[in-house]
Amino acid sequence: MNAKEIRGKDDEEIRFDLGQLRKELFDMKFRSVVEANADPAKIRRHRRDIARMRTVLRERELHSGAAR
Repeated sequence: MNAKEIRGKDDEEIRFDLGQLRKELFDMKFRSVVEANADPAKIRRHRRDIARMRTVLRERELHSGAAR
C-alpha cells in the first residue's frame, strides 16, 4: 500500500487497517520463530505499511493543530 492510497482514506479506516496490520505482523513474527520457512520480505512490507499509516495520521494531526 502506498502513501497515496492511505491518504485517500479517512482516519477511522486508517486506524482500523493499522490495527489489522499490527495483529498480522505480530502473528507473522511469532510464526517466524516457531516455523523455519518465514517470509522476511512480507514482514518488512507490513512494517513499512504500518510506518506509512502512522506518518499520514501524524501529518493530519499536525495539520489540524496548525489550523487552530
